[in-house]
Amino acid sequence: MKILLAIDGSKRSLKSVDFLIEHAGWCREKPEVELVTVHLPVPKLPRMHLVVSERDIKRYYEEEGGQRLAASKKKLDAAGIVYRARILVGAVAESIVEQAAASGCDLIVIGSRGMTELGKALIGSTATKVLHLSSLPVLLVK
Repeated sequence: MKILLAIDGSKRSLKSVDFLIEHAGWCREKPEVELVTVHLPVPKLPRMHLVVSERDIKRYYEEEGGQRLAASKKKLDAAGIVYRARILVGAVAESIVEQAAASGCDLIVIGSRGMTELGKALIGSTATKVLHLSSLPVLLVK
């Protein structure tokens, strides 16, 4: 079974990693995990390229994404679960659903509440959008 595990570096998203590890035995074989974090794009401002290069922006995405993924990778490594980590840039829910489809995933696992300010105000707004957009089963971890 191939599972897209969407995380944002929050404690809630680490609970979804723990849940996946604890319940990996539900699968006939150890699941193959597509570990994903999504970064919203940096706004394009006039003449921004004069100050910040595309390489700098890419490095920023990689550093931020790497920090978000670090604890999840450590947990999955310790559990012996095979994964492929990806840092995506784009609209969060849409990117999660598109990546799951493109990777041939059977299931999306996501925490019910993230760390964004909007996520704090509207509980589960990203998870709710993933539910609405995805044709794949979605497992919400509370």
